[in-house]
Amino acid sequence: MNDMQDTRPILVLGSTGKTGRRVAQRLKGRGLAVRLGSRSAEPRFDWNDAATWASVLQGVGAVYISYYPDLAVPGAVEAIRSFTKAALEAGVRRVVLLSGRGEEEAQRAEQALQDSDADWTIVRASWFAQNFSESFLLDAILAGEVALPVGGTKEPFIDAEDIADVVVEALTEASHIGRLYEVTGPRLLSFADAIREIAKASGRRIRYEEIPAEEYASLLENHEVPPEFVSLVMYLFTTVLDGRNESLTDGVQRALGHAPRDFADYAHKTAATGVWTSQ
Repeated sequence: MNDMQDTRPILVLGSTGKTGRRVAQRLKGRGLAVRLGSRSAEPRFDWNDAATWASVLQGVGAVYISYYPDLAVPGAVEAIRSFTKAALEAGVRRVVLLSGRGEEEAQRAEQALQDSDADWTIVRASWFAQNFSESFLLDAILAGEVALPVGGTKEPFIDAEDIADVVVEALTEASHIGRLYEVTGPRLLSFADAIREIAKASGRRIRYEEIPAEEYASLLENHEVPPEFVSLVMYLFTTVLDGRNESLTDGVQRALGHAPRDFADYAHKTAATGVWTSQ
């Protein structure tokens, strides 16, 4: 039984995403009741349709909020504020929010939660390692050539497995209420460094090239990437990756009592699945 002694289901929003899927699996593995929150789940949940919120919140004891596509997009702060209010009105006090490191908009969403009456925990994460294997960078890696509008700026890539571990502890242990955990990996790497580690782990030749931001935006548009996603990706590459996150934090250590997973461990484990060699 968890430290909070609440047998009601835990709502996991973004349950098909990188962290939500892992959080749900861990909670179920502990024998806890889980309600999945996504547009494909039943009952259905949609951030853009507030009429779907009440049904997923009914009878819930806690909620994990992973906002799609990112807290940096327009309307996200108000959505977090409105959803938190709806959760409190439904009798849900325990709220864990996934936030983005170095994003001013995300920090406004954090503040909206902190200003509420919720029993909150915030997990502020750096760039996910899994963006190289479960997101838009995978196709480029498979093609053997990764071109991005970022040079030597370094990022402390965080493994989504560590994020999920922190979130589950925050959802199930009362000692994490009122805490903000800024979580990073244990090492700073440039994107070129990361690609070299992936190439080594997968036994492939993968080339990295820095290209102008305008050229990268055009590449995304030519691949028919939706305009709102193009804007988000360009914001992350040209604004958030300006060096502001070139430092390590002890968030994983404070939350879990051990160091975060290293990117090399992620690369070797992921390479073993064949995801970077499948055609």
